[in-house]
Amino acid sequence: MEKSIIKLKNVSKFYYSKGVIASGFSRINLEFKIGEFVAITGESGSGKSTLLNVISGLDSYEEGEMYINGEETSHYTEEDFEDYRRKYIGNIFQSFNLVNSYTVYQNIELVMLLNGAKKKEVKDKVLELIRKVDLYKFRNTKVSKLSGGQKQRVAIARALAKDTPIIIADEPTGNLDSRSSKSILKLLSEIAKDKLVIVVTHNYEDVEEYVTRKIKMHDGKVLEDKKIRDYKEVSNIKENNYKDISFLSKIRLGIRNTFNVLPKFLLVLLVYLFVVTSLMSEYASFREEEHLESISGYNGYFLDNDEDRIVLKKNDGTSFSEEDYNDILKIDNVDYVMKNDLLLDTMINISDNDYYLSTRVNSIDNFRGKIDIGKMPEEESEVVIAGSKNDYYIGYMANEILDRELYLTDMYTGEMDKSNPIKIVGISYTDSKGYYSDDVIYVNNSIMESLTYEVNQVYSKIKVLFQNKYYDSSNYDNNFRIIPKRNIDEGNAYISSDLNYLCKNYNCIGTDISIDAENIYYKESINLKVNKTYDKKNIESLTGIKDYESISGVIFISSTDYNKLYSKGNFQSSVFVKNVHNIDNTIKLLNDRGYSTLKITDALVKLDALAAIRIFKTIVTVILAVVLFFISYFVIKVILKSRNIYFTTIRMLGSSKKVSRQILIIELINDANIAYLLFGVFLLLNYFGVINISFAHTIIEYMKGNDYVLLYLVLVMMSYLISNRFARKIFKDSAMKVLKEEV
Repeated sequence: MEKSIIKLKNVSKFYYSKGVIASGFSRINLEFKIGEFVAITGESGSGKSTLLNVISGLDSYEEGEMYINGEETSHYTEEDFEDYRRKYIGNIFQSFNLVNSYTVYQNIELVMLLNGAKKKEVKDKVLELIRKVDLYKFRNTKVSKLSGGQKQRVAIARALAKDTPIIIADEPTGNLDSRSSKSILKLLSEIAKDKLVIVVTHNYEDVEEYVTRKIKMHDGKVLEDKKIRDYKEVSNIKENNYKDISFLSKIRLGIRNTFNVLPKFLLVLLVYLFVVTSLMSEYASFREEEHLESISGYNGYFLDNDEDRIVLKKNDGTSFSEEDYNDILKIDNVDYVMKNDLLLDTMINISDNDYYLSTRVNSIDNFRGKIDIGKMPEEESEVVIAGSKNDYYIGYMANEILDRELYLTDMYTGEMDKSNPIKIVGISYTDSKGYYSDDVIYVNNSIMESLTYEVNQVYSKIKVLFQNKYYDSSNYDNNFRIIPKRNIDEGNAYISSDLNYLCKNYNCIGTDISIDAENIYYKESINLKVNKTYDKKNIESLTGIKDYESISGVIFISSTDYNKLYSKGNFQSSVFVKNVHNIDNTIKLLNDRGYSTLKITDALVKLDALAAIRIFKTIVTVILAVVLFFISYFVIKVILKSRNIYFTTIRMLGSSKKVSRQILIIELINDANIAYLLFGVFLLLNYFGVINISFAHTIIEYMKGNDYVLLYLVLVMMSYLISNRFARKIFKDSAMKVLKEEV
């Protein structure tokens, strides 16, 4: 005797809604065998469609037992029914349940991919099935453009593609014209020769000539179970030997779903662009604040606190050579070298009694700004000054000081050197960053040299041996202070006649003087003879200085002897980098070349706000990510609401919850990747100056490579969580129940 593939024994189905229990059908006893073409009829509400859903495993039952190929199913979980549908059931739905955005080919291919076939393996079979249902010329047409009859043929081909022993059709001709209906039913009858075909219909006359058996239902019960004609018995029940969908097929379907509905894709993309922009802008702003805090602070020694500065000295303690400087300049990130960087940390004064400017100094060769007012220097005496536009003199009084003759003043006596006037011919405005004044005057090399003479004394201790006694040179009260003069011969010195009392016979002419200069890098001595003394009467003729009181106590020596004390080369220099974000790598390269380095920001006394900023940044970033997650989820949930049918359909076709969820995750991650890539292109356009958006430049300047990776991982994790949360809503119940509900 032929074995039943499906047997129902006292099976009942109930629905629960708001505390009310309704019966779908009650205590049904039926058996179905391979080869049968069964029609289930009855008026609306008789329970025929509910019975069909239970038989096909799309819905559960509450009482009795349903046997599948002799196996009980009352203990089945949702996963077990998924397995059952994949092995045994091919569904043809009244509403077709096709993916309208897919082509005819893709709809049929879909079911085969979900059942583990590889893309290259399915082509011939898909085309064969398309020919079988007479739709070959529509194979690349989206099903949304087909007629009802054509869509139903696609649904039949899709059901056949699973190669299952049971075909379940719910009102397959309900929405078709008579001609299309007859064609569909004839096709189903041909299929029934080696399969079990169960058709639910409200119009039995349409199927009467094809069916082998008629079941009539009323009010949830079987009123009639009648054999219409004989059928060829099939003893061999062939299950669908499916495999798990391949990883590449999941990727392929996820990518296809990303773009298949353009409005949905664009809306989701906009959501992700909003998320990417919000996360990056917020994160970059904190990076900026953290960075600005890290370079803030003060140092009593270093006045130039520019973050792009590195202080250098040689590990062997020797002075820098031109060869050393040339080697340093070969490093890609090095912008320029300030050879005598002591000038960077010394304030000089320029004045004409009406205007008084206190500023740092640098070489005009190192000027990297732009001239906002005036011009670049053309003469030796012309200079450029750079600083904040809010500075009183160069901001509000710019026109007053431009092209005006000013004088360098002695940093100790305040005396103006009117023999060498300077003229500010250019003003450059910069953002203020330093702790002290940020004004910098850019001068030519001759002015740099004269300023170096003064600065050298600041950082060296001078002792004068006179008449067998050492005297400390003072730069504040002129006692034994050293000043060079070009008109004095080498080896000679002029001293004040006030010192004659220390010498024999009150005459110091011919007396020996020894001068020692010592600093952290070297010690040097020179021996001189006093060949002249000066007083009020001869001071101007000897030195050119009129005011005797202002220089009384000074020792004048030749410029050559002065250079012997100080012209030992540069033992400390500073490097300025082009890209401060790559400064650590530059420091490593300098260390490898034998230099000791100090990043200037590491020498600053920091405030205690940095740790608080980092903690606050972390908290706000997490809060923002959570807020963006929920905003994105609710918006994407509304956008993806139309995807409810798609994911329910692929579950009906044999996809598990897990696979359906993974396809959704891949789809959303694709959207996230595209949004991330587009935002990256946006940043590149700003980087290369094609467009100019301020917040983009902040992101480019302050975010590092690992920041981009971190935020990308946050974006992927958000996509994963959104997908999972949305999937839980779709897959919380049986496929049929979800299909009837809104997500």
